[in-house]
Amino acid sequence: MSKPIVAIVGRPNVGKSTLFNQIGKQRVSIVDDMPGVTRDRIYLDAEWLGHAFTMIDTGGIELDESDHILKSMRQQAQIAMEEADVILFVVDGRAGLTTADEEVGHLLRSTKKPVVLAVNKVDSPEREMDMYEFYSLGLGDPIGISASNARNLGDLLDAVVAAFPEETGDDKEPDEISIAVIGRPNVGKSSIVNAILGEQRVIVSDVPGTTRDAIDTHFIEDGTKFMLIDTAGMRRRGKIDEPVERYSVMRSLRAIDRADVVLMMINAAEGITEQDKKIAGYAHESGRGVVIVVNKWDIFPEKDDKSTLRFTDELRDKLGFLQYAPVLYTSALTGQRVHRVTELVKYVAEQQSMRIKTSVLNELIRDAVSVNPPPMHRGRQLKILFMTQADVKPPRFILFVNDPELMHFSYLRFIENRLREQFGFEGTPLVLIVRKRGEEEEA
Repeated sequence: MSKPIVAIVGRPNVGKSTLFNQIGKQRVSIVDDMPGVTRDRIYLDAEWLGHAFTMIDTGGIELDESDHILKSMRQQAQIAMEEADVILFVVDGRAGLTTADEEVGHLLRSTKKPVVLAVNKVDSPEREMDMYEFYSLGLGDPIGISASNARNLGDLLDAVVAAFPEETGDDKEPDEISIAVIGRPNVGKSSIVNAILGEQRVIVSDVPGTTRDAIDTHFIEDGTKFMLIDTAGMRRRGKIDEPVERYSVMRSLRAIDRADVVLMMINAAEGITEQDKKIAGYAHESGRGVVIVVNKWDIFPEKDDKSTLRFTDELRDKLGFLQYAPVLYTSALTGQRVHRVTELVKYVAEQQSMRIKTSVLNELIRDAVSVNPPPMHRGRQLKILFMTQADVKPPRFILFVNDPELMHFSYLRFIENRLREQFGFEGTPLVLIVRKRGEEEEA
């Protein structure tokens, strides 16, 4: 089941980003940033009272500032109406009701999506009178908050969580590998999907997805069952005609959350863009398996016998956090190497599910420490007592040590590299958790 998406909508300078950051900083648990992941994030994975969700700051979608405010507001509202489960509409209590607020309120009333109206900059009980004119928007009871000092943030999140859709069962079969094809518009997602679902495949059924109106396609190849997740634009034209590039991140989040393995599509002719980094960063942080598919390789300019090596080097440099992901060069138009997509997906799914015995892991640790002893820190030596695997998808390892503060991230990366050298784990992120001796029972 994918996490609900909450989109923050509002005109400039009403406090959208302040609210976004405040929720991330004080009230929720966020997925930790991994080294190398782009910091220009417009989303955060959060949890409130046991409800996990993904929050999107539409202000971070970088709508063209040369546009008129009303036009920009309409675009933001349309993005939220199309993709979000809950829309958090932020207005400015000090400035009062504006024409832009009324315009967006009219749009939001026409959608079936739940809307939570937050009146920001209500810093004290004396300013609560500023809220009442916003009742005229017809969006229910406004909630007075102060994003800068977290006033009434709990009440706001209570209202957001209460508006989440009811959870439904997943149509994925237990032995089925689910695939999400993600990437910017015009990288060839639809073409690669059509190529994968060629006549040589046995299509089982098209089943409506567990969220919105996406279509999940089940098929069998060489005895393996796959489910192809519609990435919210794969089969149908988007309703938004202008900023499609800017909301492709939001569209990708939902598909990634439901996938076992993600196909991260890159347009060979255009190279790696900032938008690619955002989408790939979320795929990495989500813990899913990743295969990088460089599409349109047939039209890559100035090709020679070293083109793939140079492009792969550029990928490793710009998407440094995806060093573990295999790279496949394809052309959906000509069918070049498309047959290898499901082979790689199956291989990565197997790598994700690999379990290593504790005795074997501790032998690896002993060898690693003998080759490269942990560095001293303030006169103290890190001692790794033992390591065990706690989970799969992604593989999660717990290292018990004498003092977690002595573990430097570079040494943790060394251990991860040793794990990959020894066992592969190609295409899947690894999670290494450091705990103090005596916490074994909590593992």
